[in-house]
Amino acid sequence: MSNSGFDPKEFCSNLPLQPGVYRMINLKGEVIYVGKAVSLRKRVASYFQKSNLAPRTQLMVSQVTGIETTVTRSEAEALLLENNLIKSLKPRYNILFRDDKSYPYVILSGHEYPRLGFYRGVLDKTHQYFGPYPNAGIVRESIQLLQKIFRLRTCEDSVFSNRTRPCLLYQIKRCSGPCIGQISQQEYLTDIKNAEMFLQGKQTEVMEVINVKMQQASERLEYEQAALLRDQIQALRRIREKQFVDSGKALDADVVACVLSSDGSGKVCVNLAMIRGGRHLGDKSFFPQNADDYSAANVVEAFLAQHYLNRSAPPLIILGEKIEREALQVLLTEQCGHKITLQLNPVGEKRVWLDMATENARLALKQMMSRHASQEKRLVALQQELQMPGLQRIECFDISHTLGEATVASCVVYDNYAMRNNEYRRYNIEGITPGDDYAAMREALSRRYQKVVSGEGQLPDLILIDGGKGQVSAAQEALQELGIYDARLLGVAKGEHRKPGLEQLISPLFEKPLQLPSEHAALHLIQQIRDEAHRFAIQGHRGRRSKTRTSSSLESIDGIGAKRRQRLLGRFGGLKGVLTASIEELQQTEGISRKLAEKIYRELH
Repeated sequence: MSNSGFDPKEFCSNLPLQPGVYRMINLKGEVIYVGKAVSLRKRVASYFQKSNLAPRTQLMVSQVTGIETTVTRSEAEALLLENNLIKSLKPRYNILFRDDKSYPYVILSGHEYPRLGFYRGVLDKTHQYFGPYPNAGIVRESIQLLQKIFRLRTCEDSVFSNRTRPCLLYQIKRCSGPCIGQISQQEYLTDIKNAEMFLQGKQTEVMEVINVKMQQASERLEYEQAALLRDQIQALRRIREKQFVDSGKALDADVVACVLSSDGSGKVCVNLAMIRGGRHLGDKSFFPQNADDYSAANVVEAFLAQHYLNRSAPPLIILGEKIEREALQVLLTEQCGHKITLQLNPVGEKRVWLDMATENARLALKQMMSRHASQEKRLVALQQELQMPGLQRIECFDISHTLGEATVASCVVYDNYAMRNNEYRRYNIEGITPGDDYAAMREALSRRYQKVVSGEGQLPDLILIDGGKGQVSAAQEALQELGIYDARLLGVAKGEHRKPGLEQLISPLFEKPLQLPSEHAALHLIQQIRDEAHRFAIQGHRGRRSKTRTSSSLESIDGIGAKRRQRLLGRFGGLKGVLTASIEELQQTEGISRKLAEKIYRELH
């Protein structure tokens, strides 16, 4: 600190006693920590007066060469500013939770015949939303249940508006066929109302309503309808028994539990369990960065701020740690427009929920640490095999195409013992001879590492190439053209009969290819990364090929311009619908004559 001329005692004496936010800065000018304070002077001074600071905090303070402060009107305002700065700056010594995408919902649209579907994004008041749910899989499972019980439509509006015959979902009794008038609007809206009640946790009320309808149908001797309603009741009863976690109260709450590892590794897990309408919708585990030496209460405070500020929250959030909650409650209440209670020391069924979330956090932490240990073992084995003790970051490239069509290159990233999905990239390859994998590889690496040459980012410790000597040579040429001569390249050539475990490793530094035993931990890591690059490339190639073929197959037909093509795709809900349509159905599209319909059918089949 003496190098910068920063005098903490003098600096702190001039700070106000008002609430605010402080930013600690190191010699490079980087913000390494952001904190909030009820009194800026007292809080900042405490870092330089106390001798019993945690080792991590001592290390942080030793790097401080300057401090910036911002005065706020209240502690709540300081909390909001602190959270925004942490998310934007990602300081080295702040607990950081990954900012996930928005959570998914079940949607019932506001149409004349409402559509049941999956939704993620900004909420629109014209539709009804139920959730949020912890992950997409649980939303899709809920949609399948609702389809099975209430037979609601899930098709897009373009398909719904243009159906002339029942779809497969109608035939397998997953839709009541409102698009072709197989159910009256009144009956359909009754099913919608029952679905709403189900999603709100009112299964008992739904069952009572359906039971009355079943008895009425039976009295009218409509036994087939009565049997259908009976099946709905039985399905609802099974679901209620499986999903209720309390005495049946339709309560909305989140449960937040935190578990620290007991082995001194500093690993932490926060488990978020979601209760909506009295039903346990599932849970989600979070593993924060930079949480070493922090208490569970510190971790929970960081999670609540980073997770809930700028996101909707239920009326009740149950916590397993004692935290300073007043400012956060005020902020969340203002933000959500309804009272938010952060409850400590829950009793009764709420204690059961918290115990359940705590146990799930413990299990998730155990599984994560087991995976981490396995990955660490694999990486160490690869470091030893390649004689690269500092090997940490690996980037892997693969090329995918079909006979040269829609060529896509993928780049996946492995760093700090895990695949880093947010750093993956795809490159559409144009202007090369179709099927020339070497040229595709050269272009992919040139585009990837051009930024490194211009001063953005850095080279990985190892570049994996899915391919043999030719692909490795092409990659080496691309790098040398950029002026990069110190990159470490490793090709992964498929073994005999493309059998896993027989791969050969090729490097410009090897006299001959290296073949590791099939059970070797280093080979398992290489296979894992290579397979992920392959998957990511194929996914991109298929998407690009599908998009190309969707437009080109209709564009190649004389007499089909942009307007007619748009009408056809809109009427049948995409190219797949056009392909399955008959000549008579094609003819019913505006602007399509009988002769043109026959031509379209002939060209597409």
